Amino acid sequence: MDPAIAVVPMGLGHLRQVLDLGHQVFDTTTKPYTSWSLTAVAEHLDSADNACWVALDSDRVVGFVLGSMEFEHRDDWGYLEWIAVAPDMQGHGIARRLVNVCSEALFARGARHIVTDVEDRNSASASLMTSSGFVPAATVTLLVRANPDEPTDAAEPTLPPITKRDLVRRGRLSVDPPRR
Repeated sequence: MDPAIAVVPMGLGHLRQVLDLGHQVFDTTTKPYTSWSLTAVAEHLDSADNACWVALDSDRVVGFVLGSMEFEHRDDWGYLEWIAVAPDMQGHGIARRLVNVCSEALFARGARHIVTDVEDRNSASASLMTSSGFVPAATVTLLVRANPDEPTDAAEPTLPPITKRDLVRRGRLSVDPPRR
């Protein structure tokens, strides 16, 4: 890994770049129960026991990891929920450094185990996690049943703007990032 890349605790000044990088690399359509939003990042950052880190190339966020001691109802399990590296910086060991620093922070906060999940088509992340000491513990298949009364090419329902803003704010609806 390039020694010029610094891994530091995530702060408020990194928020915009972390959010933008997440919009760039995450495909939330593969897991419809997950969304990437300002709320998703802010809730991690606002947690007293967060393990949120960024990889910086000068002042550019080129990677991040968001972890916390909040996994379901287990107060002794950490959760490495989000990790991303800018496409032009992948393959330089940044993700491994981020996984390691997040894991070390969660273990230091009392985690007996750390949980993460990887979409089954993301072989690079699965390989990273396996080589970082994570082992498969459970397999869950998301089953989806379409409404037979809806046309198969039906567009998403239109939501009133205030409802849509509220769902996005709470991380329950993913939207395309604004075009620049």
